[in-house]
Amino acid sequence: MPRTILTNKRNSVTEDLALFFTSHRLLLVYKYVPNGTVAHHLHADLAKPGSLPWSTQLNIAIETASTLVYLHASDIVRRDVKTNNILLDENFSVKVADFGPSRLFPFNVTHVSTAPQGTPGYVDPDYHQCYQLTEKSDVYSFGVVLMELISSLPAVDITRHRHKISLLTMAVNKIHSGALHELGDPNLGFEPNCDTRKMITAVAELGFQCLQNAKEMRPSMAEVLRTLTDTQKQDSDREKKAEENDNAVLLKAYPMVL
Repeated sequence: MPRTILTNKRNSVTEDLALFFTSHRLLLVYKYVPNGTVAHHLHADLAKPGSLPWSTQLNIAIETASTLVYLHASDIVRRDVKTNNILLDENFSVKVADFGPSRLFPFNVTHVSTAPQGTPGYVDPDYHQCYQLTEKSDVYSFGVVLMELISSLPAVDITRHRHKISLLTMAVNKIHSGALHELGDPNLGFEPNCDTRKMITAVAELGFQCLQNAKEMRPSMAEVLRTLTDTQKQDSDREKKAEENDNAVLLKAYPMVL
């Protein structure tokens, strides 16, 4: 089955550029995406301090959430949301790739009974235990993505201490103990920048809501998107207010000569 890359821009779907059949395999050709995956920038080949500033990461979260909202409105559950499947184009805009595991839901059906599929560290525990796939399964996986963006750490890392192998476990413990500063990537400016700290804290709290074991306690992707866009808008409003204050100070110090 041909796979699809869905770009967030205008909720458009970009089809494969070419499809080739050989005797043993199916080859798909996509448009070249120069900036790799989000995972590459956070904790792999392209990872380096400051490669993805917080403003870019927040925008990545918003565009990915918007894509999932679009999919859910189309009765599609993504089922394997992870940073390795979030591609970045030349402008660092999001393209969500690899729709192989996705499921199209029948009309007016809230869940589908199916064997769990997904990547360890991202799979909804309720789906894993009950074999019931819902839109909230994507919400859970997206919560893990939010924690990755905040920490720049992979969802699972067997080289970490046994209590920290799972980023989810580590993140929940840090949030519960009020030690979010120990989870956040210091290169994002959590400590020195008060506004950035407020935004990261808001996103961490949202991620925590997404990661509730009981799916009924998780927000919908539409609610997630609304919270993220509100967080971004509040920061934009703060910047605008600060600029207005700076201009007022300058005008007071250097009044115009008529």
